Amino acid sequence: MSVGTVIDWLAAVALVSGALLSLAAGIGVLRFPDVLDRMHAATKPQVLGMLLLLLGLALRLRTAADLGMILLVGVFQLATAPVAAQMIGRAAYRSGRVDRSLLDVDELAGDPPRTGE
Repeated sequence: MSVGTVIDWLAAVALVSGALLSLAAGIGVLRFPDVLDRMHAATKPQVLGMLLLLLGLALRLRTAADLGMILLVGVFQLATAPVAAQMIGRAAYRSGRVDRSLLDVDELAGDPPRTGE
């Protein structure tokens, strides 16, 4: 078995794994009951699925221009997904859409922090 064949098989495994994780994320967004669970499903498996898909593409394409673009997409995905999840969670908490009894620690409960002290 040649090196190219092994790399193609690794690319296929990464592509299928990434697609399955992305599918699981989509199903989780549709099926989970509350905002925090949906937010978790929209970020964790989706980001890992996207990175596996990008790894599969990188193994399959192997050109400098394609690898640069794939790297940029991966970096932007890793930079924006956590920030978006944080903002969604904060907006849901502030609008009262979070069941606070489900939280183990509620750092935002009580008085808002004072600035300038």
